[in-house]
This record gives sequence, structure tokens and C-alpha cells, in this order.
Amino acid sequence: MSGRADGGPVAILAGSGRLPALLADELGRRGRPFRILAFRGFAERDVRRRADRVIDLLDIGGALSTLADWGAAGVTMAGAVSRPSPAAALGAFAYFRNRRELEDILSRGDDHLLRKVVERLEERGFPVLGVRDLAPGLLAREGAYGAVAPAPEDDSAIALGLRLLRDLSPYDVGQATVVNGGRVVAVEGPEGTDRMLRRVRAFSGAGWFTRAPDRAGVLVKAAKRGQDIRVDLPTIGPRTVENAARAGLRGIAIGAGSTLVLEEARTAAAADRLGLYVIGVPWSPEETSP
Repeated sequence: MSGRADGGPVAILAGSGRLPALLADELGRRGRPFRILAFRGFAERDVRRRADRVIDLLDIGGALSTLADWGAAGVTMAGAVSRPSPAAALGAFAYFRNRRELEDILSRGDDHLLRKVVERLEERGFPVLGVRDLAPGLLAREGAYGAVAPAPEDDSAIALGLRLLRDLSPYDVGQATVVNGGRVVAVEGPEGTDRMLRRVRAFSGAGWFTRAPDRAGVLVKAAKRGQDIRVDLPTIGPRTVENAARAGLRGIAIGAGSTLVLEEARTAAAADRLGLYVIGVPWSPEETSP
């Protein structure tokens, strides 16, 4: 079973969130043929309605058979899914070489798992494409989103956050941190950015009605060194802005060119309404210093 490289559609493997729909809309505007393979229990209702097929996440054989039937010219992973437990995955992942390899994959970080998934897809003739390949306009640009700008003292906090994320890259920890002045307040773990911001809110005692002059700290979010951004992009959107406001933060800084901004207009409007800045900053994770 293998893909056909020329003339076939791009297959969108659709998980949760807005990205699958935004990507499908962008491909449609560009006139590029696509098909949607939605994961049951993850893909949003509107995406499932648009999908050409809906399958279980662990139906690896069904997914590969579908991609072959479509003659997919490439595959893109869009939206979040939960990591399967080893017990749930052992039978379904017979497409890995052996049980020991699967147990090793699932026992390590998300980066390692995603790399192995990419390897298997490409071995079977399905090139893996990313947002940068298909819809670069969805990626963060440098500069401010909205009317609010960072204060001069925020520059050093942003630089510290970027340096920390770069230094933590080998440990496959997370893609975000919260910094207040010269102090690291929180680092994202497997729980994700939204739950990290809830922790920050609990630490600070900040609430939804925190007054803008009392806000402090910045959420810094950027790709890790060596991260395969075809399949795992740092992402923000209107909900991120709202949660940053609830946590009492003054703003959000994101790595330009390698961070996804969902619903850019709504994100900027939310930032203006809540008095936060959102800014895209130059980001080259392979460099040794920001």
C-alpha cells in the first residue's frame, strides 16, 4: 500500500480544534484538492460533517487503506489528539515493527512519537506536509497584533522566555513559559498551555477582573529546537488571550514563522478588548542565543 505522488489530494488528518477547518478553507481558496480524514471523538462537529471519512484514532489500517484509495499526494496532521495508552495501542499499532519498538515509542516524549508516525507515513509513500507548506499565511508574522504594545521592561522577560525554551528543547518539555521580570513563573508540561495558565492564575490570585495596570508577566510560546513543525506547531488563538488575561498577564509573545495563530482577527480583537499585547518576535531556535 503506498501513495501516489502526483495529482492526488492533500489528506487532512483532522483532530480537535479549529485548525482542520481553517486549513481546509485555505486549501479551498488556493484551489488545491484535499480530502478530510477525521478522527472520531476528536474532530469538531463541523469538521466531521465535512469529512470524507471518519475513523477511530487507532484504526491505523483503515487510515492507511483510505490514504491509498484516495491516492493522497501528501498528508497533513491538523488539530490535537490524545496520546493513546500502551495497552490501547498494542493491537492497533501492529504497523510498527514489533511490540518492543512500540513500547519504546510510547514511553518517550511526544516529539519522538510524532517522528515515528512521520517515518511510517513517508515509508508508505505519503509525504508529510505542514502549515508552512500548505498555508503559510496562518503562521505568526513579526510585529504587534492589535493596538497594545509591550512596555520596554517586557523585552528582557521575552528574551528570558525564549532562551529558556531553547535550552529546554532537548528535554521535550513544552512549548511555552510564563516569565515575570527576571523570574520564570511556570513552564508548560504535558497539560498544555491553557492548564499552565490556570496554574499561573492560582499562583497569583489573579481573576477575570484584574485591572490592566496591575498585570504583570508575559506568556512566551515558540517552537523547540529540532521540533518537526510539520506535525507539532505551537498555537495560540482567542482562547489563549482570554486565559492569559484571567491569569493576570500583560501580554503574549510568539515565535514568528513557526507559531500558528488561529483566527487572527478575533485574536487581535480579544487582545484589544482585554488590554493585552500579542506580538510576533524573531525566532530561530537553532541559534545559541535570542
